[in-house]
Amino acid sequence: MPVTEEVSASHIGSGTVLVLATPMMILLMERTCRLSVKPFLADNEETVGTHVNVSHCAAVPVGRTVRCETEIIDLDRRRIVFKVAVYDGDTLVGEGQHERFVINIDKFREKLGNFD
Repeated sequence: MPVTEEVSASHIGSGTVLVLATPMMILLMERTCRLSVKPFLADNEETVGTHVNVSHCAAVPVGRTVRCETEIIDLDRRRIVFKVAVYDGDTLVGEGQHERFVINIDKFREKLGNFD
């Protein structure tokens, strides 16, 4: 993911400098986890994030590119726990765990009622 002004702490309001914002790093982690298992789900299934426990270890200035690596470390029926890490080249930017649950999209929307 390119680190642009749009994903900077200054732009989203989580800080005042032009570096990768922690919420945007977490978004990259969640998105990467979701996309890594999507091919293995049925057409009417999706995953939703339920827990994030990460550390933001290094600042990344605008103009750099980061990548996210994921590994499934626990799978219990519909619960998937990932080890996640974000890198700027060889530099560790963030790491931790992210948990997602597999849901049936129709049932999930039904539970939401008018909030969909």
